[in-house]
Amino acid sequence: MGPGPITVDPRVLRAMSAQLVGQYDPAMTAYMNETQALYREVFRTRNEATLLVDGTSRAGIEAALVSLVHPGDRVLVPVFGRFGHLLREIAERCGAEVHVREVPWGEVFTLEAIEQAVREVRPHLVAMVQGDTSTTMNQPLEGVGEVCHRHGALLYVDCTASVGGNAFEMDAWEIDAATAGLQKCLGGPSGSAPLSLSPRAVAVVDGRRSVEAGLRSEDEDAAPAPVRIRSNYFDLGMVLDYWGEKRLNHHTEATTMLYGARECARLLLEEGLDAAIARHRLHGEAVLAGVRALGLEVFGDVAHKMHNVVAVEIPAGVDGEAVRAELLHDYGIEIGTSFGPLAGRVWRIGSMGYNARKDAVLVTLAALEQVLRRHGARVEAGAGCAAAQEVYA
Repeated sequence: MGPGPITVDPRVLRAMSAQLVGQYDPAMTAYMNETQALYREVFRTRNEATLLVDGTSRAGIEAALVSLVHPGDRVLVPVFGRFGHLLREIAERCGAEVHVREVPWGEVFTLEAIEQAVREVRPHLVAMVQGDTSTTMNQPLEGVGEVCHRHGALLYVDCTASVGGNAFEMDAWEIDAATAGLQKCLGGPSGSAPLSLSPRAVAVVDGRRSVEAGLRSEDEDAAPAPVRIRSNYFDLGMVLDYWGEKRLNHHTEATTMLYGARECARLLLEEGLDAAIARHRLHGEAVLAGVRALGLEVFGDVAHKMHNVVAVEIPAGVDGEAVRAELLHDYGIEIGTSFGPLAGRVWRIGSMGYNARKDAVLVTLAALEQVLRRHGARVEAGAGCAAAQEVYA
């Protein structure tokens, strides 16, 4: 019940137990096509260039940035938590000229602030996190893509922690590149990074395409692109050729992760994306009401909190790590702390993916109450569960 990874849906685990097939077996290529179609619906996009990057969610981030950013390109990163700093670091490692704007942790950017920064920096790319689990904040994105395009910039969004449990509209919000992971609201394991590119983003990748020497046909130009993508594994031009009609060899697809990613998306869409978002909202509101009823202060601007995780201030005089350890050892429940300035200051309690369930929320609140009482916190008996039950009523 932390900020992720979470308990994997058993149906996803069953799907991942299926036998491997060859990467060019018609069944395998059919699974790849099905998975692409499913994630177009998850991202709410028509982008043809929608696929999986084999690796954790950070692999998707690196693939997007190293493929879209030329050395020397200006990149604007609005930072409101730990993972904005991660985008900054990766963009710097891509050789970008990175410009950062920051708001205090627990806040988000206004559209006006983003537009002002875009006007000042004139970036090639704006790189943003939607839901930053370090602070639990959910950055509003509506209008950001239009601002970027009006000023000649692309918009990349890391929606790892938010997609599937919070609204995400890739096409409607004019987002050019988005990457995610399975281990949050999608209810799967870490290890596969869904990714989608708009035609604008694909055009940038196309300008940097190259084909490995061992794969070129005799009539293909041997000269590399003027500014070749600096990574081979994360070269989205090559990855697009692998997932596209050419099926041009790039790597051996992580078949088991493909099975898992496909099942995550299938289950989400079977439930209905709007219904899944409503489910995450309901259980998130129950957790929020419950921790407040236990007398815990909630961190950050609650009006901009993600549905699927809440950060609560650790009460004065309570050993936060000891509480986490007791919850884990005595009740089998894991909650998180945070990073940087929030390390040891807050607990992060998630209700996402398979764990966005009434029983999981109520058991967590009941266990937290007992542990808090043992650590000397003044807690009204049953208050957390009672408040949550009112939300469910």
